[in-house]
Parts: sequence; C-alpha cells; structure tokens
Amino acid sequence: MKGVVDWTRLPDDTVIQLFSCLNYRDRASLSSTCRTWRVLGKSPCLWQVLDLRPHKCDAAAAASLASRCKNLQKLQFRGPESAGAIINLQARGLRQISVDGCRKITDALLSVLAARHEALECLQLVPDLCEKISSDAVKAIAICCPRLQKLWLTGIHEIDADAINSLAKYCPNLMDIGFIDCRKVEETAMGNVASVRFLSVAGTRNIRWGLVLQHWKKLPHLTGLDVSRTDITPNAVLGLLKSWQSLKVLCALNCRALEEDAAFVSNNNHKGKVLFSVFTDNFKVVASLFSDTTKNERNVFLDWRNMNDKDRKLDEVMKWLEWTLCYALLRISESNPPGLDNFWLNQGTSLLLSFMQSAEEEVQERAATALATFVVIDDENASIDPGRAEAVIRVGGIRLLLNLARSWREGLQSEAAKAIANLSVNANVAKAVAEEGGINVLANMARSMNRLVAEEAAGGLWNLSVGEEHKGAIAESGSVKALVDLIFKWSGTAEGENVLERAAGALANLAADDKCSLEVASAGGIPALVTLARSCKVVGVQEQAARALANLAAHGDSNGNNAAVGEETGALEALVQLTRSSHDGVKQEAAGALWNLSFDDSNREAIAAAGGIESLVALARSCSNASHGLQERAAGALWGLSVSEANSIAIGQEGGVAPLIALARSDAEDVHETAAGALWNLAFNSDNALRIVEEGGVPALVSLCSSSVSKMARFMSALALAYMFDGRLDQVATESTSKSVSLDGARRMALKHIETFILSFSNPQAFSAAAASLATAALTQVSNSVRIQDAGHLRCSGAEIGRFVSMLRNPSSILKTGAAFALLQFTIPGGRHAKHHVRLLRNTGAPRVLRAAAAATGAPLEAKIFARIVLRNLEHEIESSLKSG
Repeated sequence: MKGVVDWTRLPDDTVIQLFSCLNYRDRASLSSTCRTWRVLGKSPCLWQVLDLRPHKCDAAAAASLASRCKNLQKLQFRGPESAGAIINLQARGLRQISVDGCRKITDALLSVLAARHEALECLQLVPDLCEKISSDAVKAIAICCPRLQKLWLTGIHEIDADAINSLAKYCPNLMDIGFIDCRKVEETAMGNVASVRFLSVAGTRNIRWGLVLQHWKKLPHLTGLDVSRTDITPNAVLGLLKSWQSLKVLCALNCRALEEDAAFVSNNNHKGKVLFSVFTDNFKVVASLFSDTTKNERNVFLDWRNMNDKDRKLDEVMKWLEWTLCYALLRISESNPPGLDNFWLNQGTSLLLSFMQSAEEEVQERAATALATFVVIDDENASIDPGRAEAVIRVGGIRLLLNLARSWREGLQSEAAKAIANLSVNANVAKAVAEEGGINVLANMARSMNRLVAEEAAGGLWNLSVGEEHKGAIAESGSVKALVDLIFKWSGTAEGENVLERAAGALANLAADDKCSLEVASAGGIPALVTLARSCKVVGVQEQAARALANLAAHGDSNGNNAAVGEETGALEALVQLTRSSHDGVKQEAAGALWNLSFDDSNREAIAAAGGIESLVALARSCSNASHGLQERAAGALWGLSVSEANSIAIGQEGGVAPLIALARSDAEDVHETAAGALWNLAFNSDNALRIVEEGGVPALVSLCSSSVSKMARFMSALALAYMFDGRLDQVATESTSKSVSLDGARRMALKHIETFILSFSNPQAFSAAAASLATAALTQVSNSVRIQDAGHLRCSGAEIGRFVSMLRNPSSILKTGAAFALLQFTIPGGRHAKHHVRLLRNTGAPRVLRAAAAATGAPLEAKIFARIVLRNLEHEIESSLKSG
C-alpha cells in the first residue's frame, strides 16, 4: 500500500536522528517498543546532552538513567532536590553543568557536586540567587575542578580572597568568570586570576573602583568586562578604557551614574575600545568590531553566525557578548527601571529578537524570558506596556517566538510560550499571534507531557481567550479538550498549581461564550472544574474554577449547562463552601456561580439545602467594605434564591434583611440592582416586609427609588415599596411595632416616591395623545417612552402577578398606577418572559380587571393608559400565538 512506512526497516542512522529530536522521557518510551530500538536508543551520541529542568529528578529517576549517561557531556537541572540526585547518574566525564532554581542549594551540596565531577569545564548557577552558597563552596569548586574554564555564580553574599586565590591557583584554564549580583567581591585578589579573559561583575554592589583600576589592569588577557547595573562612575570607566591595554569590550548597561552624566553620554572617544550602554547604538558598536562595516548593522549578529571563516578570538568575544548582553537585558527587564522606554523601543527589543536566533539554546531561552518580562508593567493585574508589546510585532517577534515554540527543545518551548502568553494580553499582539497560527501551536503545547510547557501554553490560551474573536478558533483547535485533560492530569499534585489555575482560567473565558460553553461541557469540563472547586486549596485555582462554573451556568435557557452543573455531585456544596473563603476573589466568583445557578428551580432549592442561605447571608453581612463586585454577587445570589417563597422566608429568618439594606446604600449601580431585587422578593412576604421597615429599609429603598443611576434599581425599589404598603403589612404589624415604627409615615414616604418615580417617565403630550385616541401608534409611543429595557429579563410567579392584579383594585391611585406600570414592563412584546407573564394574566382573569382600570372614573391618566397598553400587549401575544399555531 502506498504511503505506508514500515518503521522497523528504517536505517539505523534515521532512527537515531529521530531519537535526537525527542526529550529524554519520550526517547526512553520509544526505546521500549522493540529490541532494535532499545539498542539504538542507548546510542552514546543521543545522551551527550540532558535537560532535566522540566522534570522532577529524584535518586530513582537518576539511577534509571545512569546506564545511558556514561558519555554525558552537558547537564541542565533545577533545584536542590535534583542536585542531590544527579550524583546517581554516575556521569564522571560531565563537562558542563547549568543549574536553575539555586536559592536552596547549599555549600555542602555544591561541593559534593564538584567533587563527583572533576572533569567539569563549565559551571553555571544562574539566574536565581545562590543565597545559601558562600566562598567555601567556591574554594571547593576550585580544588575539585582543575579543568574549569567558565564559572558563573549569581547572588553570593561575599566572594572572599581565599576563594578567588584558589581559583587562580587550581584552575589555570579559567577564562570566563561571572560573579553576578553579589554583595561583595574581593577586588585585590581578583587581580591574581591571570588566566581570565572575560569577567562580569554585573549587579554586584560595594565594588571599590579605585582598587579595580589598580589591580585588574594587571590581568594580561582580560578582553571583555561587564559592569552593567553597578554604581561605576564616569571617571572609573574612562580610567579603564584609557589605562587597560588588553581590554577591548566594556559592557555598562543600566549604570545610572553614567546615564546621568551628560558630558560622558556625549563623549564618543573610547580610545579604540567599544562601550555598550543604554545610550549607545549597540548594533553599531558590535559592527565596529568587524572590518566590513558596509552591511546592515541590525543583522550583525546574524551575519557573524553565518560566517564561514571566523577569527577565533573575535568569535570568542561575540559568543561572550551574546551571553552577557542577553543576561543583562534579562536582569534589566526583571527590575524594569524607569527611563528606559526609548532604549527598549529603539534597540532593546531588536537585540532580544537577535539573541533569540542564537545558535546557543541558553541564549535563546534567556532572550525569550526577557521578552516575556520586559513588557510587563504589573504582573498581578496582567498589565503590559502597549508600546513595547507592539514593538515586538513591528520587528517580526511573533513569528520568531512561534518558531521557538515549535522547537523540540522543551526549554525553548516553555520560554517562548511564556513570552507569547504575556504579549497576548495586548489585543493587537493577540491578533497577530492568531494570524500567524499561534493558537494551534499553543493547543499542541498544551498537550505536552512537560509541565512547564503545558503551563505556559495554558497561560497563552487564557490570555488569547479574553478576546471574543479568538474563542471560536481556540475551540476548533482542540484546546478545550487539552485544557480539561490538564486539570484531570495535574489535580492533586503539588507542582501542578500554576497549570491548574491557567487551564481553569482559559476554560472560564471560553465558557462565557454560548457555543464554547457547550464544548467545555462535552469535553468533561464540568466534573473537572467541580473537582478543583471541591479539592484544591490554592486560592488562584479556586477562583478560576468558580469563575468557570459561573460562566458555564450563565447561559440560561440557551443550553443545559446550568442544570448540569447543579446535578454534578458535590458542585453546589463546594461553591457554598468557597463563599466562606478568606479570599475575596474566591468568595466573589463562588457567589457569582451560585447566583447564576439559582436561575434553575432545582438548583435553587438544592443550594438552600446545601447551606447556601446561611453562607450567603453571612457573606452579605461581612462584605459591606469589600469590592463592589463581591457586594453585587452576594446580593445577587440572595436575589436568585429569594425567588422561592420558602427561601425568601428563610433568608429573612436568617437575618438577611439588614445586610441587604446596607448593600442597598452602596454607591455602586450594580450593587443597587441586586440589593433592590433581593429586597423586592423578600418584601412579598409580610413578615419580611415588616423586618425591612424595622431595620430602616424604607429610607434606603426610597433613596434608591429616587436617586439611583440604575433604572432597574429604581424600578425594583418601587416594586418592593409597593409590596410593603399595599395593605398586607397591616395584618402582621403588632402593637409594639406600631409604637416603634410609624407605618403611616413610612407609607406616605413610600407612596410619594413611587409616584415620583412613575411620573419621571411621563410625557404629557404623548399621554394626552394616547388618551384622546385608541390608535395603536399612540399607545406604542407611550410604551416605548416608559420601557425599562432590562425589566424584560425579570420573571414573576403566578402569585406575584396576582398581587399586581390585586393592586389594580387598591384604593390608592398611586399603587394602581404602579401595578399597571409594572405589568406593562413585564408584558412588552419581545421581552424574555413576556409570554409567560401573559399566560399568567390570562389564567387569573386579569383582562377584566385591566379593562375596569382603563375605564375607571377618577383614576390617574397614567394608570388608564398603562392598563390599556397591558391589554394591547395581551392581545398582541394572543395574535402571535394564533399565527404561529
């Protein structure tokens, strides 16, 4: 059959080439498929480089790899746990070790690592600070590793004379030293390391520049010096450039004393040496190192990499420059000092993109990390600098990042994905990522077995899914299933917290879209998210899981997700429990989820049975000084639950009236609406109505009715006041109540403001025209002028509709007008629940009462017109039903 490949017949060198494109875990897995591949999978050429950073490497894992690592040359790993296990690899011939996550690595651990690998030529502990390492470990390294050529250490408190002299004595080939971000480096002893050619003390404090000028100029071979982010002075720089014959390259990026000296900045005479800084054209400076200066300076690094015949010494300088400048930019991006916008826009971004094309994987990674970092203004609030983000687009950075993300090297994948994720907070970058095929790239990476890769990919999908225009493409890429699978895979693991938060956050964004919410549900998203809400203790994960469930439940009748979430075992109990969290964000999202879920009749009762009323009343009571979002959702959840009369009574008995009144006094429009809605439902019950009066709720509702910016809040406040003073409250008011609370005074105040509210919609000319004519057009004009758009979303029960019909017979002309106004809002054609309300009115015999109200002698004009409009709405729905039938 054409197109079928017999893998067992592939040449050995082809299989080995295939293996070389896999990480060690996949390589080992593929090796287990057959005996031949098991032998080929152990080929020494495949195991010369090993990157264990994305993986947890314990003693057992290291021992299982030992048989393959006899010829291991280069090793990368992360953290002290892996450092202790690395000894079990038994890679005695190891030449290069690079360590991330160095904060907890101790002198003892580093000394043992050096003692077991005496063939080391390169040891790098960057970029994290080595807080527990002292000069003793440096001395041990010098004694144990006599072949050492490169040593970079970050964040050591002090490197004393004994340590440095040991390096000078025992490491005759040591050419490249980096003592980065240290508190103290002994300057005099440093002058004894005669073999050094490249030296970096970037970020190191307390350097005595006088001693540097006196002793370091004795170093006969020193070609490159990096003093970036130090307090070096212009005089010290001039002294180094003038008196140091061997020195060719000086890196001094982000040195404030230099940048603030206008005379120094304008001085371009560096005695034949090159100076790198934020105020020089660094591409031009690099180009000056080459004899051919006719080429495009911005391509200088690319041109150098493509050279066939390279000068050995210049090649060493360029490799050191790549590493040093890239690392300096990374550190500067992390601290984000002020005043560097022009530097980043004019050359910093281009430098990073140039380093992303380096032949050295670590340079590529650091450049991608710096690119991910330099755009961030506020990490906590996901705020990025739009100018810097769009500068990345202008110089072709998105395509380069996506190319890195497609690499088989997982370290590059994760750093590229991190940069894509951060940049995609900007809408223009997100659009560019989508147009370049980035969504499919991230979807594939989200399926990675590598936690760091999957984590950053999920973060990228989270940020991209903020834009409505990308949600469909994300769903079509298969990302939803990948995100759900990540939750199932990493739930219950200590190291999976970030993966879970990002996956849940992406699903939350996607679930806000009706079509995508169905995709989330069909992919198993509901049980996955409920699992997180029930069992995860990480605040960020809880918040995003609750938000995702809230969005899944927010689509009402358009899909069945609301009921499905409520039916999922433990979902409602978990959300109720989350409303008791100590973190406001978690409480807010959980309350929002319960609010949305309460629109389903079954969920409403189940939430109450799960302790939701007690928890939400307690939340409403405690959130008077919290964010408006939390206040809105706490009141909203109680509003949703109070639709049930039994729940309404329970909320009143639980003490829910007082906190809702307090929230009604909020200065936020959204809180006004939810608090007014809850109090409206509560006021239907006479005992609750009395509680509202006794708790001082009448002035609060009157204030909302008269002054809230929200028409809905004003409307529902008026309805609550109408319930309270339509006569039923008098039946439960006790003698003691009448002494402490003036019901008559409260009634007068309430009716006055109900009238004022309704008259605020009155258009005398339109009302007069409607009264003088039975024409539909005149009534339509009034209906349109008084319509409250969102009132069509309110759904009343038969008992509530019956109560408004009863108010049409009330002696109070204000209540008659208010009842007709309310029924008008509930029956306007096209309203979400208009047909439901029309059916209830017809079932209660309301047309007869409405006709009487429309013809009543002495009734207010507004009441008559409103009643006629309601009758017209009923006729419209009947006609529509007949046509559709």
